[in-house]
Amino acid sequence: MTKIGFIGLGTMGASFATNLIKAGMDVTVSDLHRQVAEPHLKAGAKWAETPRELAAASDVILTSLPGPREVESVALDEADGLIAGMKPGAVYFDLSTNSPTTVRKVAAVMAERGMHCLDAPVSGGPKGAASGKLAIWVGGDKAIFEANRGALDALGDQVRYIGEIGAGSVAKLVHNAAGYAIQTALAEVFSVGVKAGVEPLALFEAVRQGARGRQRTFDSLAEHYLINQYDPPSFALKLAHKDVSLAAELGREMGVPMRLIDQTVAEMTEALGRGWEDRDSRVSMLLQQERAGLDFAVDPKDAQAVIDAD
Repeated sequence: MTKIGFIGLGTMGASFATNLIKAGMDVTVSDLHRQVAEPHLKAGAKWAETPRELAAASDVILTSLPGPREVESVALDEADGLIAGMKPGAVYFDLSTNSPTTVRKVAAVMAERGMHCLDAPVSGGPKGAASGKLAIWVGGDKAIFEANRGALDALGDQVRYIGEIGAGSVAKLVHNAAGYAIQTALAEVFSVGVKAGVEPLALFEAVRQGARGRQRTFDSLAEHYLINQYDPPSFALKLAHKDVSLAAELGREMGVPMRLIDQTVAEMTEALGRGWEDRDSRVSMLLQQERAGLDFAVDPKDAQAVIDAD
């Protein structure tokens, strides 16, 4: 039986370790505080005092840690880190929300010693960690992932390989940053709606049934931006510019700061200045693509296949 090592028994990690044990795996756990491991030890897990000790007892290692500094320390400390105890051929999956630069550094150092490191950040929150309804995005050697994915499959129902080392971390940062930006925008527009006189629950009930309310957040990328097609328009830029301008005007009338909406108007105005007024409203997204020095287009059939697969 493959021996699994797990480090980091925090809010997410505690559930991960529990699910590994429930899956019948041979699990060794470690954390800065032994007391948090007591439920896992009672359920059959073994204890390791240090990452080095855990690594020496494991074939596949997983960590769920606060961030890059902790990951690098746990992984690369020459005295008590994973690298001091891992055997050649051992596999390390980092589940943390990490810096792509850090995980690539860890992978490079481990590769020099015949060890394998893959990033595998998760999305689903504490409820997903407990229920196993969780997305896991993996970057690294695909063959190593396929041969050792059993532990990940015990943690999440949407385990997906997406590219070379660091790709998983990039995807996680894109996902989370988008989520918090949308969250900030929602707070901005909802506050002006309430201040303009609409009862909060009534406003919520209304907008969640609108076009955006009914759509998965990222699915709209496939309609125009991802496939780089803005003609003919689903909704013209000039009309969208009018709508968002009216929202910004409402904010000024109500004395509600609308910083993100003002920035959105500015983006749309710049796109209008390009002569794009009759193209689809999302054509203004091309401005950021230009700033990033990008030019890409996914086949519409391939994009739709991803959506249909769900």
